[in-house]
Amino acid sequence: MLNNIGLPGILLIAVVVLVLFGRGKISSLMGEVGKGITSFKKGIKEGSEEIEQDASDLAKDVTPETDKDKV
Repeated sequence: MLNNIGLPGILLIAVVVLVLFGRGKISSLMGEVGKGITSFKKGIKEGSEEIEQDASDLAKDVTPETDKDKV
């Protein structure tokens, strides 16, 4: 069903949505979507940094204290 929409159909849908909701409502909605995407990307970045930090903490020197003095 959606395979045959094409450019004219998409433009018609966009015009109908613009008429129904108005320009201001759509722009504020898109702003909220943008903030959500930015927040999601920030959360993913912080999560991966936390995982890397945990991995580096585990990879620290595990030599027993008594053996460290023998160097």
